[in-house]
Amino acid sequence: MDLTTTYMGLTLKSPLVVGSCAPLTEEIDNLKRMAEMGAAAVVLHSFFEEQLRQERLELHHHLTYGTESFAEALTYFPEPEIFHVGSQEYLNHIRQAKEMVDIPIIASLNGSNLGGWLDYAQQIQQAGADALELNIYYVPTDLDISGGEIEQNYLDILRNVKAEINIPVAIKVSPYFSNMANMAKRLAEAGADGLVLFNRFYQPDIDLENLEVYPNVLLSTPQAMRLPMRWIAILYGRIDADLAATSGIHNTADVLKMVMAGAKITQVVSCLLRHGIEYLSTLEEGIYRWMEDNEYQSIKQMQGSLSQLHCPDPTAFERAQYMKALQTYAPVWRAR
Repeated sequence: MDLTTTYMGLTLKSPLVVGSCAPLTEEIDNLKRMAEMGAAAVVLHSFFEEQLRQERLELHHHLTYGTESFAEALTYFPEPEIFHVGSQEYLNHIRQAKEMVDIPIIASLNGSNLGGWLDYAQQIQQAGADALELNIYYVPTDLDISGGEIEQNYLDILRNVKAEINIPVAIKVSPYFSNMANMAKRLAEAGADGLVLFNRFYQPDIDLENLEVYPNVLLSTPQAMRLPMRWIAILYGRIDADLAATSGIHNTADVLKMVMAGAKITQVVSCLLRHGIEYLSTLEEGIYRWMEDNEYQSIKQMQGSLSQLHCPDPTAFERAQYMKALQTYAPVWRAR
């Protein structure tokens, strides 16, 4: 059985990729264990736009504080903007990862504006990352910003980053565009080598005891996979970018469904947080077993086989099945 797949020009031994997650990917020993347990690639935890901005503000403060006291101090230090203090730790992590494991390492930048991403993206490439995932995490709250402006921001970030580096670039997006199909097409035309569907926006909660709003991170559930699976199936074969599935992938069946919908890779996180890194080997063994039982010779043979292009009933992914779907659920009280 051949589990190999390709993603953004990278040849991977299987579609099992560890998604971006600080608790999982911050430790080099974890990355080594992932490679041993069957991970085909790893997306490192994100470096945040806010981190880069804060580092530069702090550096500027320390380099300019007191400069008016001594004339010679005005030119003693180089200009602050050429420094990237603190961000070196992330670059060193990439270098270490590349030295310790023999699977592709994908770096991740998280932000909502172009900011200092361009220069830092170059440094990520120089550190040895095999690819870069842009996680544009943006919750617009300005009543005067139109949907078109938001979409243009995504496209501008992508185009500018692509112009600065040569490694493949994937863009991780949310499903909240007015026309997801059109936006996916435009991102592919703007140079995205891959689309990661979808970003999960962590929602705040309210503490009734202290009357405070606080962050409440919840792991995904298997039901979360339905949305990315639907859009991957719709987009497969229609845009010139590889599709990566993330969110709600918890077992072998979920991996296989995403691949049949058209995903080149599946990014797993929550299931590893629940069951441990060793669960990767369970997923891989499950894929082998299912393919053997169902007489599949390769992952590529099943990729996109149940996408909208190849599904026996293409309308299953659209509105035509809406009323039919509602009628399939039988309330408990009806059976009494």
